[in-house]
Amino acid sequence: MTASSGLKFFSTPPHHCSYLDEQEATTLFADPEAPMSTMLYNQLSNYGFRRSGNYIYKPQCQNCNACISVRIPVAQFKQSRQQRRVWKNNLDVQVRKVPAHYVQAHYELYANYIQQRHADGDMHPPSIAQYVSFLFSDWSDTWLYEFYHNGKLLAVSVCDALKNGVSAVYTFYDCHEESRSLGTFAVLWQIAEAQRLNIDYVYLGYWVKESKKMAYKTNFQPLEALIDQLWRPLTHD
Repeated sequence: MTASSGLKFFSTPPHHCSYLDEQEATTLFADPEAPMSTMLYNQLSNYGFRRSGNYIYKPQCQNCNACISVRIPVAQFKQSRQQRRVWKNNLDVQVRKVPAHYVQAHYELYANYIQQRHADGDMHPPSIAQYVSFLFSDWSDTWLYEFYHNGKLLAVSVCDALKNGVSAVYTFYDCHEESRSLGTFAVLWQIAEAQRLNIDYVYLGYWVKESKKMAYKTNFQPLEALIDQLWRPLTHD
């Protein structure tokens, strides 16, 4: 498969699905040998592609279309009552933007998060090599947002800057701070930051209706979904 730009794409053999049990998945990858830029990455994001390390990919399964790309149009976003409570509960949190590079404290937080929340997933067991190859890239405009309370690191959000938005690559946090709902707060903060910077969208990756781990994404309304190559409103069920 070749895009109009001349970029080639390659499909993987069927493999275990990360989202749905007893399902096989096929992943479409942009040619890893081709030059990649933020501009091209932005164009591919509009077509539902995501970044993992240096690789650009999207699910392309023969008999399943459960993985749907979603994004938040930030100018229209309004916090729900529950989200307002989460925001208020974290007014004492300080956020610092730092360049994307390896920090031992970040990795330790990540490793604990994977052990506690995703021990049954593809990223377990965590390792430094896996962490670096998953989150960092040689060519993307990637930033880390550190969330602190009284000098304690609570969470880290990995975000890619795009021409028309922010791609929320991954967030990991201290699972002992359950009362703060740090995953929700991190998304709310990214939305507020995008609003402040007059950025159009926060891309949240894939939403899978049947996956409980993905259900939180529909709490952010309005939400747009890429369906039949068009971005359409996706309502909360």
